[in-house]
Amino acid sequence: MKKFSVKKDYIREVFKSFNDLNVLIIGDVMIDSYLWGKVNRISPEAPVPIVAVTKKERRLGGAANVALNVQALGANPILCSVIGVDYEGQAFLDLLKTQKLSQKGILKIRDRVTTVKTRVIGNNAQLLRVDEEVEDEIAPSETQQLLTLISYIITHDKIDVIIFEDYNKGLITSKLVSKVVELAKSKNIPTCVDPKKKNFNTYKGVSLFKPNLKELREGIKMDVSGDNINELQRAVSSFRVKQKAETVLVTLAEKGVITNSRKIKEHITAHVRSIADVSGAGDTVISVASLCRALDCNDIFTAALANLSGGIVCEQIGVVPIDKSQLFEEALKLNFVK
Repeated sequence: MKKFSVKKDYIREVFKSFNDLNVLIIGDVMIDSYLWGKVNRISPEAPVPIVAVTKKERRLGGAANVALNVQALGANPILCSVIGVDYEGQAFLDLLKTQKLSQKGILKIRDRVTTVKTRVIGNNAQLLRVDEEVEDEIAPSETQQLLTLISYIITHDKIDVIIFEDYNKGLITSKLVSKVVELAKSKNIPTCVDPKKKNFNTYKGVSLFKPNLKELREGIKMDVSGDNINELQRAVSSFRVKQKAETVLVTLAEKGVITNSRKIKEHITAHVRSIADVSGAGDTVISVASLCRALDCNDIFTAALANLSGGIVCEQIGVVPIDKSQLFEEALKLNFVK
């Protein structure tokens, strides 16, 4: 594979242009709750560590973490999702307000639990995660309410790209996907997807489809390996054609990413880093890739920048958004593959 360089002025222009974008994010939201502490002994009641809690923290998670990444990159995120009419739902709205994120796309549903993921971290290592959630699909009437809300936002705001952020928590349904993609095409708005297993084959005709390797295996029901890139590219090409997707970007953890479109099929290797926590890396990758797609960037540049961003956030513990200045500085030094 040959190396090619991207002019620094082009990279500067891309990062500057991020600031002009409005991004509609449709997906499952949640609160990421953290209990931080020290572990000095094992419990006498069971062979488990005792965590002496020193700090409690709550952050926006799921599709809301994508919104934080989009915001951190300088763009304007508009989040569309559902929460419960409960204490955690109000806490979620308070977090949105604190982060200066719009609440206009949030639909409150009675008798639904707001998702909370609690991570227990001792001595800077995650020891346990506790999930409070409901995974049932939202009712057809609620899907219709959400579609009405999405249609209003698309009509009244200048939306440059739409992201589907699927966490299998029941928000995204086949009807929601087909109607939004249809509406987006009529408005010439690109659609980007971070999928999960349940709706994997529902996304037809999207602009960018970004699974990780595990999600791809489950979705296409093939045991493809990240060690055989040629075989993997063939499987992805077949899937892309079947789904009528423009580009498929597959993240391969320590092996980097592959990008696959009609004209380009390329493997971009990962950068050597000290990995602390992979939580939220996929959120960062889809955020960067989607902004690049909104600007109609080259597929290889898009994949390389998204790959770089995923590695950067893995160096920190917990789910955190990307640091735009760090991404920019490292992008200026990046060797792209063509």
